[in-house]
Amino acid sequence: MTQRLHLVFGGELVSPSSTTFKDTAKIHIVGMFPDYASAHSAWKAEAHRTVDDAHMRYFIAHIHRLRDEETPAGPTEELGG
Repeated sequence: MTQRLHLVFGGELVSPSSTTFKDTAKIHIVGMFPDYASAHSAWKAEAHRTVDDAHMRYFIAHIHRLRDEETPAGPTEELGG
């Protein structure tokens, strides 16, 4: 079975309309999750916890999409063809 790892992280942004962190040293690493459903659940909990702060934002990174640069990309990894 293929494992699809996901990382949930977040922190304070410079502006609510950007994705630039105010201080990368203060990024909150929620954790690594074995599937999207559990990552989404953790993301949702953190998003709800910080809902009153417009500058706080959490993200889900699809770690399973990282690949060895020496291996040719598959058709699902190519963007914009």
